[in-house]
Amino acid sequence: MSHWLTVVGIGEEGWPGLGRDARRALLDADAIHGGARHLALLPARIAARRMPWPKPFSLDAVLAEHADERARVCVLASGDPMCFGVGATLARDVSPDEMHVIPAPSSISLAAARLHWALQDAVSVSLVGRPAASLLAHLFRGAKLLVLSADGSTPATVAALLTAHGFGPSRMTVFEHLGGANERRIDERADDWREPEVAALNLIAVECRTHAGHAGPPLTPGLPDDAYRHDGQLTKRDVRAVTLAHLAPQPGELLWDVGAGCGSIGIEWMRAHPACRAIAIEANDARQRLIEHNRDALGVPALQLVKGEAPAALDGLAAPDAVFIGGGLTAPGVLDTCWSRLRQGGRLIANAVTLQSEMALIEWRARHGGELTKLAVAQAEALGSFDTWRQALPITLLHASKT
Repeated sequence: MSHWLTVVGIGEEGWPGLGRDARRALLDADAIHGGARHLALLPARIAARRMPWPKPFSLDAVLAEHADERARVCVLASGDPMCFGVGATLARDVSPDEMHVIPAPSSISLAAARLHWALQDAVSVSLVGRPAASLLAHLFRGAKLLVLSADGSTPATVAALLTAHGFGPSRMTVFEHLGGANERRIDERADDWREPEVAALNLIAVECRTHAGHAGPPLTPGLPDDAYRHDGQLTKRDVRAVTLAHLAPQPGELLWDVGAGCGSIGIEWMRAHPACRAIAIEANDARQRLIEHNRDALGVPALQLVKGEAPAALDGLAAPDAVFIGGGLTAPGVLDTCWSRLRQGGRLIANAVTLQSEMALIEWRARHGGELTKLAVAQAEALGSFDTWRQALPITLLHASKT
């Protein structure tokens, strides 16, 4: 079956920058959908119906065009439609043999060319429709970031974010109207950013630098305890690192963090890979506020928060690939409900501190199997003029895989 839909990437230079195939698709089209700015770049001789994107944005009108089997439809997109673009969104609903994509250079590629950056060494991040806090998960000393801005105030927001988190010395380069006649470049340090508003169409390049002695959060699980705001309900660093190793996050997997406390397990699960997802289930209002702060401060604002107590609060949630139970083990039905909802091949990890919760794990293991591990951690602390070991409460860890 021949394609009915052509997605055309267009740059700031407009029609003159399009190749022969892109021009022919637009000239032959019956309808062209796109942003008003892109549609205005087309010459008057284009006879097709011009359909600006609706507000709120929706692809329904594009998909409805397929009802006419003879229709020839184009969608105009910025640069490369498959790079954070509408082409990638359409590909979820339109089969490959029905859609043809003609890309132009993306703003990310253009920025890398201006900076002489190797694209494979830079991280591309979009803040279009996403919280600025999501950038924090990518901040590491020496990292190079190419950031798609949401609007003209985004660079100032990014500069403030970098400065507040110890990356004030970072070099920021903002490109306005890349590839067009009005292209402009602004170079400043994050902690000396003086542009409250720039052109709405802009891209930010960041060379991450820090003050001496500061490197940003590590890549490995087990962030320092002081990285979190908490009220004492925190899975401590060493135990957290072991727990995350047992949970073994994979890209795209979903975690239930049951009895989430301050959210540390779900947060570090999501920091393992940008595609990891997590739901934190927590009944306490004050701890919910702590989770909200911590998820933003550590760069995973997409962590979903569900208020309530398990097992009732688990109703209607998407089936998880892994479950961590850090609280409420003795509540009737919690372990069994989590196990029944867990996907095949998933992992259930539970940590017990009290004798009663440990007994619940032992009894459950007798019915379902799994491994039990006893974790004991001690820290050296002063005792008068000497040092001694201060033992933390031991943890019993259950690891069960659903085969």
